[in-house]
Amino acid sequence: MRIILASLAATATLALASPAFADDSYRHCGNVERTQWMSVSEISAKAEANGLTVREVDRDNGCYEIKGLDATGQRVEVTMHPVSGEVIETETETDD
Repeated sequence: MRIILASLAATATLALASPAFADDSYRHCGNVERTQWMSVSEISAKAEANGLTVREVDRDNGCYEIKGLDATGQRVEVTMHPVSGEVIETETETDD
């Protein structure tokens, strides 16, 4: 019985903590008005200045997401701040 209660308590704790992780990029990029954002061409130029070959630019969760290739030819997805162009996160994409 104690094991079941401990498992339920752990599950409830994780479930309550999950929403904090879901909005992680909002914490980094903030809730910035779209009128203040760099244009797609400006953020692309900033990404290219950082050594990326830009393939696609999306807006997601208050940030720009850039998909492309890094200087070594590796496919990456880079999250960038929409106003400053600061790199928030870089993920390497793998073939699954």
